[in-house]
Amino acid sequence: METDRSEETAINIPETKANAKGKAPVVVSSKAVVEQPTRGWKKGIAIFDFLLRLCAIGAAIGATATMGTTDETLPFFTQFFQFQAQYNDIPAFEFFVIANAIVAGYLLLSLPFSIICIIRPYATTPRLLLVIFDTVMTGLTIASASASASIVYLAHNGNPNTNWLAICQQFGDFCQSVSGAVVGSFIAGAIQMIIIVLSAFALKRS
Repeated sequence: METDRSEETAINIPETKANAKGKAPVVVSSKAVVEQPTRGWKKGIAIFDFLLRLCAIGAAIGATATMGTTDETLPFFTQFFQFQAQYNDIPAFEFFVIANAIVAGYLLLSLPFSIICIIRPYATTPRLLLVIFDTVMTGLTIASASASASIVYLAHNGNPNTNWLAICQQFGDFCQSVSGAVVGSFIAGAIQMIIIVLSAFALKRS
């Protein structure tokens, strides 16, 4: 029987001592280097998140300071018998000051985590923590602003069915201050909602 054998031809290329000395064998890989697409938009979202947090801090601190320093005394009464309006006369306003102070403090503490997201835009753990706590603080902000808004509405319009008088006719400056504080708190809550949406979008596209 005859067997077929494949013939192979080997070509040896001699190396000189000068070329072989001190040189490692060259290995050529057939794998192509695949570059990951650049995702600079993640870093852009992180920077925008940081700027929005600064805006929310300003709105929350402004609302807290405005409500906490609101005080008006009617001038046409003696020093022994006066009508005075302060934020701590109404529990809803006290809750407003405490809640917005907590939110402002949280936003300040969240800035380092936002900076980490700028430095490491692909990190998901700090961004996930921010989304969770941002949601809680947004709810606290909206709750305090809504409770105070109902009191402000009654102060401006009153309620004839319950014989609640509109006190803003007498305490005009007081009502303007608390109204501005409530608006500032709603602005802070709206900014926090935008922050949550951006963070959730960045996590979804991770």
